Amino acid sequence: MPPFFLGKKLQRPPKTAPMDGIWDTANKLRYYYRSLLQIWSSSKMDTAHRDKVAEVKYECLLFDMDDTLYPLSLGLNLLCRKNIQEYMLEHLDIEKSEVPKMCLDLYREHGTTMAGLKVLGYEFDNDEFHAYVHGRLPYQKLKPDPVLKNLLLSMPQRKIIFTNADHAHAVQVLNRLGLEDCFEGIICFETLNPPKQINYTDDDHVHMGSTPFNNSCDLSEGGCFNSHHQILCKPSVEAFEAAIRIANVDPRKTLFFDDSARNVANGKVAGLHTVIVGCADLVPGADHALNSIHNIKEAIPEIWEVEEGNLQKMIQSPAVETMVLA
Repeated sequence: MPPFFLGKKLQRPPKTAPMDGIWDTANKLRYYYRSLLQIWSSSKMDTAHRDKVAEVKYECLLFDMDDTLYPLSLGLNLLCRKNIQEYMLEHLDIEKSEVPKMCLDLYREHGTTMAGLKVLGYEFDNDEFHAYVHGRLPYQKLKPDPVLKNLLLSMPQRKIIFTNADHAHAVQVLNRLGLEDCFEGIICFETLNPPKQINYTDDDHVHMGSTPFNNSCDLSEGGCFNSHHQILCKPSVEAFEAAIRIANVDPRKTLFFDDSARNVANGKVAGLHTVIVGCADLVPGADHALNSIHNIKEAIPEIWEVEEGNLQKMIQSPAVETMVLA
């Protein structure tokens, strides 16, 4: 359609009479086509707006905890490994010369040394193991982190901890960092590996932030996992899939933060968006890389770019149902 036809109203020539009808028809056509153009333009804008509203980049943020929410340089991981080796030596009677290599090899092959020991057939109490390995850590090294707390509280998405550690350790770490009110809940060792028979009370409900996690998840019946000799943990894809089911999230709209390259790689396989923490360069499977967890806003500003309608949708998301032992 030529631009002039949609511009100003067409002017009749000085002489009127037989031509009047033609000019009236021309002006009607002009208005008609201009209206069509306006409707078409408006429709395109509405479609673009609807697409923008429909496209919520992230609805949930899934965080690893150790060496992710606090720096690796604190050295808690090395102290944890030392405690594991001592447990292997003192409680499992493993030859002292074999312990260091065996500890590391099992970690690499099975995700955690504990999981590897179970696969090899070593019998020990899970709670006793965690109490020995984590209970003796110098938690005083962890200090409140108000900067990270403010960052987390400013994020409109659901926020959930996903750790291989036991629940008691997770609560201790979050309390020491001052982040106990920043997360909806914790998916931890007990969540993915519940005892076969547990009698629950109301005290078993753990509140992290404003939303309680409850004990309704049954991992042994296709929802989660329960085995006496095998432990479900990161980096197995099955652990990620279980966490996704438990948290009731869409992995395509979930951002996962972890300091482990292999956890990030398998998180990606499970369909999550991924962030490697404590590393300046991308690793296989990572969508983003953060030198520090404190760099989130600069590196991933889209976390804060949420439409009002989508914000309401996220607020109304169903609570996570998971098993956490008090």
